[in-house]
Amino acid sequence: MPVQPVTVQPSVSENKVPHRQMDAEARINKVDFNKIKTEQHRPVIALVLGSGGARGYAHIGAIQVLEEYGIRPDFIVGTSAGSIVGSIYASGKNAVELRDIALKMKAGDVRDIKLGMKGFFDGKKVEDYINDQVADTSLEHLKIPMYVVATELREGRKVVFNYGNTGQAVRASVSIPSMFVPAQIGETEYVDGGLVSPVPVDTARELGADIVIAVDILAQPVYTETTNVWGLFNQNINIMQNRLAREELKSADIVIQPDLREKAHIFDVKGREATIQAGINAALLKMNDIEAVFNKRHYPLKEKEVQFSVKDQY
Repeated sequence: MPVQPVTVQPSVSENKVPHRQMDAEARINKVDFNKIKTEQHRPVIALVLGSGGARGYAHIGAIQVLEEYGIRPDFIVGTSAGSIVGSIYASGKNAVELRDIALKMKAGDVRDIKLGMKGFFDGKKVEDYINDQVADTSLEHLKIPMYVVATELREGRKVVFNYGNTGQAVRASVSIPSMFVPAQIGETEYVDGGLVSPVPVDTARELGADIVIAVDILAQPVYTETTNVWGLFNQNINIMQNRLAREELKSADIVIQPDLREKAHIFDVKGREATIQAGINAALLKMNDIEAVFNKRHYPLKEKEVQFSVKDQY
């Protein structure tokens, strides 16, 4: 009896075509936040996470406290460090998971040296790291609507990405000029969103937020070391960003400002637990104010579920 030939079917993984996200884009916002007011009869809540380099760990602490009080934003707007934390949070991870990711992250996970005329960090590792954390989910498909602020380099315009490649948008938002090579999307180059909107409250208002909770992690110039070249570089950015932020923060309902002192390199990941705790402390100090804002909108807060700190977990 002749042996019948065996046809080997390729496995699912062999058939799988690598997923490629569409390039990040700034499209007209199609999320109708007014439905929240009309159907759920409550205010639209925006969480605004500002720029600030390694101080971005404080965002995690602030998010932790908001979660404990049952406050979930209807959308998030993030600039630079805020776009990193915001995008991962928007993908569906909670504060405990965010802390775990932050404490395990190595500088090498997001830093790739590429010496050139325009900068010495490429930014591709940031893009890949974010896409890995959000499971290659595009901005428009994240569980919480996410808006990433960057600066269009040629004209200095604010650009708000809300569609396409999440990691690519974040890469653009964190690309500090002269440090990072500008992020190129299509034919356009983008740099750090903190140049035009370090704490993007105005964007949140434009999108329809009734209550804006902003987390400002900018370094205060008075605490910046200016005895070396790196310190002077930081100080230039700090002065500019603080003036820009001061104006936008006037429009926020709540401003959470962790007590952080600028002493570390932007990629220094030491002391991250203390930085997260600073975010926790600052948010707790604002809870009475937050409750007052919510009560004014006839939207009382839930009972606080549990209180814990970084020290309780690690």
